[in-house]
Amino acid sequence: MTQRFSFALNATDGKARTGVISTPGGDIRTPAFMPVGTAATVKAMLPESVAATGADILLGNTYHLMLRPTAERIDRLGGLHRFMNWDKPILTDSGGFQVMSLADLRKMTEEGVTFRSHIDGSKHHLTPERSMEIQRLLDSDIVMAFDECPALPADRKRIKESMELSMRWAARSREAFGDRPGYALFGIQQGGLEEDLREQSAKALRGIEFDGYAIGGLAVGEGQEAMFGTLDYAPDQLPVDKPRYLMGVGKPDDIVGAVKRGVDMMDCVLPSRSGRTGQVFTRRGVVNIKNARHADDPRPLDEKCTCPACSQYSRAYLHHVFRAQEMISGMLLTWHNLHYFQEIMAGMRDAIAAGAFQAWEADFHAERALGDIEPL
Repeated sequence: MTQRFSFALNATDGKARTGVISTPGGDIRTPAFMPVGTAATVKAMLPESVAATGADILLGNTYHLMLRPTAERIDRLGGLHRFMNWDKPILTDSGGFQVMSLADLRKMTEEGVTFRSHIDGSKHHLTPERSMEIQRLLDSDIVMAFDECPALPADRKRIKESMELSMRWAARSREAFGDRPGYALFGIQQGGLEEDLREQSAKALRGIEFDGYAIGGLAVGEGQEAMFGTLDYAPDQLPVDKPRYLMGVGKPDDIVGAVKRGVDMMDCVLPSRSGRTGQVFTRRGVVNIKNARHADDPRPLDEKCTCPACSQYSRAYLHHVFRAQEMISGMLLTWHNLHYFQEIMAGMRDAIAAGAFQAWEADFHAERALGDIEPL
């Protein structure tokens, strides 16, 4: 019999939680950060390099993969794990967020969304049922319900209508997903910054019953203060015994603040995108490797970091290859950023298990407040 998806909550410290999500494809230690592999690759990284950073799970993008190379082709080639050579769990988003960002290229009805591809202008129709079919063809371990995510700020009427539509689509997603032992379907809470709408959404999702629950509709322009204000109550509206996933977050400060408020999973393109543009996250803040002050600096980015960029190369070299637009620059800086994000997750897991999260968080913020080391 196929192993079922499950979540074991092992320890809490305040609202912060640590546990393990078990899937047939492997375990996911929580809190977990998921690197984003939009087009079946984490840009500038080999799959084994991503695994070496400590990642237990990747995120794949339904919208991009349905357009190119198509879910049907990936299915014929053995599924997304085999296609991209990743032997750990994969979560796929529903495609809803990307479709909603197309603005003038889409038309939305109760049935779903009709849109034109940003690649070649071809016409497509995405519904909850089609999103479930695509994600089944991709063979992802964790599937996301199809929803609508309006950008913020938006008026209450727009947020309410969108949330209610997403809940109807959630019910259709659940029915279309069916019973798939070993696979999981997550519902997505919506409601903007409105506490009562978030509670209505959570109640609807709990009634449908999902294997996990995402907090959607944040990190879409509202700012950190408003996001944290919503996270002060939104995770508490969701079941205690299921994973809670905050979509599209974020910066190191965002991640720590989200875990503090009861979030178990996060994803963001930031560490890989920033790596390709010369922005590096370290325990003492952000370093812009393009700056001239690094040109003669023989020191590593972070003397405590064990990633290849820090253990084998100097700031001077990393500055040089970035300025020279060499491919190794994006590779090394992305590796470092992903490594650092996973170090944060591991540090929080250990601290929560030891009942020392508050002290860990204080040290995290104190070290970042010192700023980057002074140049020679």
